[in-house]
Amino acid sequence: MRLYTAADGAVLSVSGSPDDPQTRRRLDEHRIECVAADARAPDRAFAGTFDAGLFRTTDGGDTWEQVGGDTLPESVTSLAISPADPDTMYVGTEPSAVFRSTDGGATWAERPGLTDLPSSSRWAFPPRPYTHHVRWIELSPSDPDRLFAAVEAGALVRSLDGGETWLDRVPTSKRDTHSMATHPDRPEHVWGAAGDGYAESDDGGETWTTPTAGLDHGYCWSVAVDPVDPDSVLLTAAWSAMRAHNVGSAQSYLYRRRGDGAWERLDDTGLPTGDGATRAVLATGVAGGECYAANDHGLYRTTDFGDSWTRLDVPWSDTRRPAAGISVVT
Repeated sequence: MRLYTAADGAVLSVSGSPDDPQTRRRLDEHRIECVAADARAPDRAFAGTFDAGLFRTTDGGDTWEQVGGDTLPESVTSLAISPADPDTMYVGTEPSAVFRSTDGGATWAERPGLTDLPSSSRWAFPPRPYTHHVRWIELSPSDPDRLFAAVEAGALVRSLDGGETWLDRVPTSKRDTHSMATHPDRPEHVWGAAGDGYAESDDGGETWTTPTAGLDHGYCWSVAVDPVDPDSVLLTAAWSAMRAHNVGSAQSYLYRRRGDGAWERLDDTGLPTGDGATRAVLATGVAGGECYAANDHGLYRTTDFGDSWTRLDVPWSDTRRPAAGISVVT
């Protein structure tokens, strides 16, 4: 097991076996927004911060250095590494922009034209209404030049040429997408969790449907697809942003959907949900049924895709904070 998680107010590097995890706790002096790593370069990881730009480690999390400081703004809100080349990656920022690196994060160049899209005049992040940011970037598992950029809040947009040009949102897409998932066995299918609901596309984002039977909570945060079964999906959701993120009023839930069936709520499985639990962030592992979740209570793992969860024995502070992301390497 090897993963990096932006949780508990820091970036944690976790390795070893699930029964005996070894943890490095680093980069805890900034507001962490996102984290990304790749199995093809397992000792290298990236962390985006809201107040100090982008950081990189090349030694498994022992040390971190700031990169891209001469190009990237101080608020890096999303990260994605190309499935075709581990040295090619994208970051999203506030104000909304997308940058690309082709040398492992050493240098960066902005992808042009994002805010020239017609819908951009209506983009706004409600707590800070005069700005917005790219909350998520999702890359196609079959086409390295096809990507989605989810602007919080206002639009889910696409590029078919690595960010050289952009296609504006389609009418059936959500306006407040928080996270997305793709799967190599269904390369045209896309899953999305948004503040204005859940959505799926089966044609690469041209059209979207909203299968919500059994889904009682409409503020969706994190979505994950079983590594070997693209018909099995996990989703975290709450009634509202306050219920999802605010520790004092938290009440969030975990759902699962299989095939074309209805959503089922997974309570009392070992992962804290309901009263007193902020929304968890999810990331699938390598084996079928394996998924990791982090929230304000800790870091958890399931091997049966949600039926039961085990809390990993890693250091966790008493100061409860919502988690920002997980990147599983091996």
